[in-house]
Amino acid sequence: MTSPHSRETMPEQQTPLPRHMPADYAPAADLLADRVLIITGAGDGLGKAAALACAAHGATLILLGRTVPKLEAVYDRIVAAGHADPAIYPMDLLGASPGDHEELAERVAGEFGRIDGLLHNAARLGTLTPIDYYDPKLWLETLQINLNAAFFLTRACLPLMKKSPDASIVFTSDAVGRQGRAYWGAYGVSKFGIEGLMQILAQELDAFPSMRVNSLDPGPVRTRLRAAAYPGEDPHTLPEPETLMAIYLFLLGPDSRGISGEVFAARRGAVNG
Repeated sequence: MTSPHSRETMPEQQTPLPRHMPADYAPAADLLADRVLIITGAGDGLGKAAALACAAHGATLILLGRTVPKLEAVYDRIVAAGHADPAIYPMDLLGASPGDHEELAERVAGEFGRIDGLLHNAARLGTLTPIDYYDPKLWLETLQINLNAAFFLTRACLPLMKKSPDASIVFTSDAVGRQGRAYWGAYGVSKFGIEGLMQILAQELDAFPSMRVNSLDPGPVRTRLRAAAYPGEDPHTLPEPETLMAIYLFLLGPDSRGISGEVFAARRGAVNG
């Protein structure tokens, strides 16, 4: 007897195509004026580029990361450019508890009163290994940084974001989190989880029109994580993080108001990996 859910009768699943920002989009110079944003992984790569771009467009930033000297270097560049002084918040997401995230939210509440934007950028690759050889400790650590920490921080910040007249949450996504690929292990699973978290949260916040939640797949880009995943790849064939910042500004700023629960891609036609 054939089950109605057997392999032969299951309908083929189609991976939804990601959206793009308007092709002619040009962010206004004061796009993020008077907005308070938290960026995780702000000391390097895409997080650093996003921090510099958001500061240049008027945002006041909370720079969250593990390595203080890197955060200080970003801080110095923002201040030297004459932008609003950011705040540095060192946090190792691997060891941070839910209470640590709640303490962060309390400190932001005391200093700023609200949060207008939250960019989840910090991530760990783990290792590209078959599941039956994957180290359990590394699996747990990768999920902790990439998925659990994003949940803890989002949950802690939601009350403050609901006080904002226009708040945006952006989760960093990946194509391997929408279509499974062999050997991507905990990283791929964590990105599937991020997509699910984004979709669930977007639906739950449907009653709050001032809030939106989306995910963003940056695609192939010149970062340390990409180099670790593709050690034989020539990094000079990839775009610099700074070249992708228009889509970050679009999603974090008011021009994306009313768009929620969507997957965006930074580059048209790009396939991540």
